[in-house]
Amino acid sequence: MEIAANFDLLNANGLNMQAVFNLCELPEAMQATLAEQVAGYTNYSQLILIGHGGREMWESVQASEFRGATDPIDCFSVDRVAQWLAETHPEAAYEIIYPASQRIVPLQALGGLAGWHHASPFRIGINQTWGSWFAYRVAVLADTDLNPTINVALGSPCLSCSDKACITACPADALADSKFSLQRCVDYRLQEESSCKKQCLSRLSCPVATEHRYTLEQINYHYGRSMQSIEEYYR
Repeated sequence: MEIAANFDLLNANGLNMQAVFNLCELPEAMQATLAEQVAGYTNYSQLILIGHGGREMWESVQASEFRGATDPIDCFSVDRVAQWLAETHPEAAYEIIYPASQRIVPLQALGGLAGWHHASPFRIGINQTWGSWFAYRVAVLADTDLNPTINVALGSPCLSCSDKACITACPADALADSKFSLQRCVDYRLQEESSCKKQCLSRLSCPVATEHRYTLEQINYHYGRSMQSIEEYYR
């Protein structure tokens, strides 16, 4: 018998997006991908996808014991999910498959099934509720029996956007011709005087759910890390 999930602990820590999937109801190709990645896949009955929307998680991380960690968000998210499972499902076996090294978890596809993810011109997932100000944090396989999530299909907000401010705001013209150019984006970000080293002007120009926009500190953190990876790769 399926039961309603209690996500209070996660919500209190800013991990305020949750979706539950029965593994047997996932698309066959997705099931095959997960089975290839996880040796004990058949021991579990459900996949629980956890994310955050808005600024609350960042504030929780900054107030936590993980603030000074090498990867504070991953450490915080995994710890809080483990706490939640221990408190609400102490008898359930589980395995966190994201974040995890050397595993390919179809986060965007799962986000699409949850109704969270629609493609945007600037290559960040977007939805009506959070705009582009959300992210996937943890995916866990569990031997639980929770009520599965019902996808509330609100559609992509980009379809009704007439201004397309994100396209014109890009200083690298990376979104020209309705096709994203990763090379133009990277080339511009690598320029010494680039205005997109620690932010994305296209993303900031999007009018959807601006009330949930990350703080400047949070934006600079995420884009600073991606910029560091780009610079290391090109060196």
